[in-house]
Amino acid sequence: MTSSEKHTLIIGGGVIGAFCGWYLHKAGRKVTIIDRNEFGAGCSHGNCGYVSPSHVLPLPQPGQISVGLKAMFSRNGALKIRPRVSPSLWAWLLKFATRCNRRDMLTAGRGRNALLASSRTLYQELIETEGLEVEWQTNGLLFVFRDQKEFDHYEATEKLLRAEFNVPAERIDGASLADMEPALKPGLAGAWHYRNDAHLRPDRLMSEIKRRLVESGVTIVPQQEFQSFVKTNGKVSAVRTNNGEFEADEFVVATGPLTPMLNQELGCRIPIQPGKGYSITMARPTICPTYPMLLEEAHVGITPFDSGYRIGSTMEFAGYDTQLRPERLQYLRDGAAMYLKEPTAEPVEEEWYGWRPMTWDGLAYIDRTPKHENIWVAAGHNMLGLSMGTATGKLISEMITGQPTHIPPSPYRIGR
Repeated sequence: MTSSEKHTLIIGGGVIGAFCGWYLHKAGRKVTIIDRNEFGAGCSHGNCGYVSPSHVLPLPQPGQISVGLKAMFSRNGALKIRPRVSPSLWAWLLKFATRCNRRDMLTAGRGRNALLASSRTLYQELIETEGLEVEWQTNGLLFVFRDQKEFDHYEATEKLLRAEFNVPAERIDGASLADMEPALKPGLAGAWHYRNDAHLRPDRLMSEIKRRLVESGVTIVPQQEFQSFVKTNGKVSAVRTNNGEFEADEFVVATGPLTPMLNQELGCRIPIQPGKGYSITMARPTICPTYPMLLEEAHVGITPFDSGYRIGSTMEFAGYDTQLRPERLQYLRDGAAMYLKEPTAEPVEEEWYGWRPMTWDGLAYIDRTPKHENIWVAAGHNMLGLSMGTATGKLISEMITGQPTHIPPSPYRIGR
């Protein structure tokens, strides 16, 4: 059977599944993508849209254990852990705690850096060669500080990123920052400017990718709830959903935070916890920021789009909680108001939450499952699914088709 005759079924229509489909189709595979909801309706819809090589360091870092303990008792901080009886959560937190050291942080950083740097390059190529209309901007990302001590303290992190990962930033002192970004309030300590970061509008990206995939012959089928894999002569040959069966030669599981629900069918454990994030999308304020920015002390992200404006962030470990909590949305508004002259605007287009697929070491799983030779996993990208999407899709395509991989796959192996 030739490559062009082989059929790959992708379970999950988020940004990871979309780019797996994109690059597999480019490699000559027949591709079908199924999703339990609509294509692009999960975390790929309402995030802040950063394509951010600056986000090299994982969540498990030295000092994060005390941060996590405080989060269990915090009423409404940026990080919230809702205590509950959940063996999988406590096992995840214990493994997370073992990784809160410099050595493991740098090891994870190297794996993240490979995906982030590759994705940044691949996005630029796609924008230039495919003409994707996604509100693409390349003016970098500002890490903004109110407190002078915190601003100066970040210099050590910048030096680390520069030395270990070749990810430099420019220091912008308070007076220069006021001239550079008039939307910020006066009197801020300063910012660090990561010039190589970019941003786009996520829902526009998913709409554009869907249109291009369908035009090129990829089949996208929404409203398909995964039930099981179907075997023929001992080998997986189809996926059974609530609406029927989908036959294929190969299968890619790109189900993000829902992946642990498939552990029994996969025959292996993918230890992911859902980390709930929130965003508010609205009209552009009259005094709208020119730059996307992270408001560091508040842990709030700001993204100006050509067609709108979004504030987002927070990390809430509350299981698969479906409540849109007003206090978390207010946290975003309050955080933005600490830094911006005009933090919000009307009308509000959408108040949103999504589950991020968080891994205990900060690295994604991109690998063949040990039990099934024709099932692959591409999940667990933490807060960086959009930032890592293109490189993940390309890597999965290379691994499935037997091509040399453009980055080493070993950091993302299952069972590490």
